[in-house]
Amino acid sequence: MMKKYTLLLLILTFALSPMYAQTKWKETPKGSFNLVENQGGQTLGYSPMSGVKILTVNGLAFKDLNKNGKLDAFEDWRLPYDQRSKDLASKLSIEEIAGLMLYSSHQSIPARAGGYFAGTYNGKPFKTGETDPTELTDQQKEFLKKDHLRHVLVTTVQSPEIAAQWNNKLQAFCESVGFGIPANNSSDPRHGTRAKAEFDAAAGGEISMWPSPLGMAATFDPTLIEKFGKIAADEYRALGITTALSPQVDIATEPRWGRFNGTFGESPLLSAAMGQAYCDGFQSSVWGAKSVNAMVKHWPGGGSGEAGRDAHYANGKFAVYPGNNFDAHLIPFTQGAFKLKGQTKMASAVMPYYTISWNQDKKYHENVANNYNKYIITDLLRNKYGYDGVVCTDWNVTKLHTSMDSFLDGKSWGVENLSLGELHYKALMAGVDQYGGVNDMKPILEAYQLGVKEHGEAKIRARMEQSAVRLLRNIFRVGVFENPYLNPEETKAIVGKPEYMKAGYEAQLKSVVLLKNQAKALPVTSKKTVYVPKRFSPAGRNFLGVETPATTEYPVNIDIVQKYYNVTDNADEADFALVFIQNPTATIGYDKEDLKKGGNGYIPISLQYGDYTATDAREKSIAGGDPLENFTDRGYKNKSTKTANVTDAQLVTETKAKMKGKPVVVSVNASNPMVFAEIEKDASSILVSFGVQDQAILDIVSGKAEPSALLPMQMPADMKTVEKQAEDVPYDMTCHKDSEGNSYDFGFGMNWKGVINDARKTMYRK
Repeated sequence: MMKKYTLLLLILTFALSPMYAQTKWKETPKGSFNLVENQGGQTLGYSPMSGVKILTVNGLAFKDLNKNGKLDAFEDWRLPYDQRSKDLASKLSIEEIAGLMLYSSHQSIPARAGGYFAGTYNGKPFKTGETDPTELTDQQKEFLKKDHLRHVLVTTVQSPEIAAQWNNKLQAFCESVGFGIPANNSSDPRHGTRAKAEFDAAAGGEISMWPSPLGMAATFDPTLIEKFGKIAADEYRALGITTALSPQVDIATEPRWGRFNGTFGESPLLSAAMGQAYCDGFQSSVWGAKSVNAMVKHWPGGGSGEAGRDAHYANGKFAVYPGNNFDAHLIPFTQGAFKLKGQTKMASAVMPYYTISWNQDKKYHENVANNYNKYIITDLLRNKYGYDGVVCTDWNVTKLHTSMDSFLDGKSWGVENLSLGELHYKALMAGVDQYGGVNDMKPILEAYQLGVKEHGEAKIRARMEQSAVRLLRNIFRVGVFENPYLNPEETKAIVGKPEYMKAGYEAQLKSVVLLKNQAKALPVTSKKTVYVPKRFSPAGRNFLGVETPATTEYPVNIDIVQKYYNVTDNADEADFALVFIQNPTATIGYDKEDLKKGGNGYIPISLQYGDYTATDAREKSIAGGDPLENFTDRGYKNKSTKTANVTDAQLVTETKAKMKGKPVVVSVNASNPMVFAEIEKDASSILVSFGVQDQAILDIVSGKAEPSALLPMQMPADMKTVEKQAEDVPYDMTCHKDSEGNSYDFGFGMNWKGVINDARKTMYRK
């Protein structure tokens, strides 16, 4: 009897044991990976080739990522993200933590054969037809395994399906080494438009196309950008992207700034509302497999660069505050991205800008770049505003400075004398968690050794482990520890699907501003004859130094125009003209030719087409200083500059003369405020767009859609008001007044009835 009882007890013990409980999961092969579905729990994905096995605990399935045969806390998807993050961080070596703190340089899929995005495959460059574009490059394999890097910045992809297949190989590789930490892939904004592409409501595309952030701001509609965030997040996740290096919520109080187009304009409150909606859309209402981490940028605001110069360049390293308005630049963060309506609560990551926020360090009194400024990051961001997400430097911050005018130069502003290890250490102790554009862990290990010398091993280990917890938490939150794998067919169906293309196109229509409509020249509803003059584009160089040749061609898809109107090259035959131009193309505010002539190299940035001499500029610069310069005055008073596309203004004037009193409709694709005085008098109607398809302009011109957008920034009357305004203050310019008596001020816009006067006009102007 006792033997039977003992046997029964043994059977019951095994049956009730966690490892022998009734199985509540099923496994399905999916080609390169297996899918494990837990009943009432998380779905797991893993590669059979990675060495990972499935553990059964209480009937549920878990991935044994570190391959030790037992369930660790970080592998238990039932536990809170913080607990899992702390458990894994405590297990990592300093080398593995250093790897987490790396954020890769730009990775193109497939890698280009040469140039900035180059890579090799088994020692050879990519060759179409021979190289598999879904394979990892030699460089990627090295930084993933040797340097333990897990944050990968993805740029161009050959197709969505190839991106999905590459992601699966990347994740399988990561799963096969160390603790199996998955890659957290990221992207800069990738939903811009191809102007000449035709929209077909029934057709899909490579990815949905939306107006620029400035165009989104022109709608004055946060619900629209939250919708964009949800759609973009769905497309990102289908591409294997789990972090968005956006939104850019800097308030663009300096109209000459080269990054104006990436902002939501000059209003702190509009930028806050748009930033909040953007992050809520991307991160979703709760963390999970639909979420994309939002990395809001650029703390504490980079929109007040002196004289409009940008801090990608050494000549633009200083943000200045002549209006004593520093606190207003924090509003999009503190009242927007850090106060989300959804349960994710805050943007999960923050990127400081390159700039030195001149004389704003109230505690340590350092004029160093924000990435190195302990007051800016620890005292303000961390302590005052309670932010405990990831702080990631902008790209190339911790590289050495060698040039005054190179986009790819290192940007260690204010600390240019430090070594690579010292740069990483200073940023770490200022409160930074991660280094953008760094593939090599050696400088971080050097920083660790500097910390050991100054603080002891325990303290510096704790500091780096703190960053590891933050970084891991963002990877856990988006669910890729459970399943980082994609079905390429599902990717193909999601990215650029017709529903998403339609939503993006409708947003484009809502982003176009009608500034002028003399004698109600618009809309032109019947199929009349239109004259579209060809536009001259001068030769130039892009930001990477690649030359672009001069062209003279139609600035619009003429095949699309012909679906709306009869097209002629003879103005005498036309009923009206449609002129497509760009806003004045500014320089970076620095010219080596000026140096050769004995100057300091600094020249004006102009917002007008005609030649400009800065007679009203300030006598001396507010800020200055660089190891490559032997002076601190960056002033440019009485110097002159030319605008590359002066021919755009000439095109409007010439077309006006050719049309002999017939309507001239001008469509301006704008990236910055501009001086309209040169062209407004020659235009019957003016439309301003911010990165839309040609077809959207034609839908408005023809009356298929009615304009409803408002200016998210002021349009200056002249360059004198631009020179006299304070770089850090919004709404402080005298605005252009047109022939109809309308002032092109913040919040101005028209529809077919006339000037729009709805609640949007005043609600964000504070």
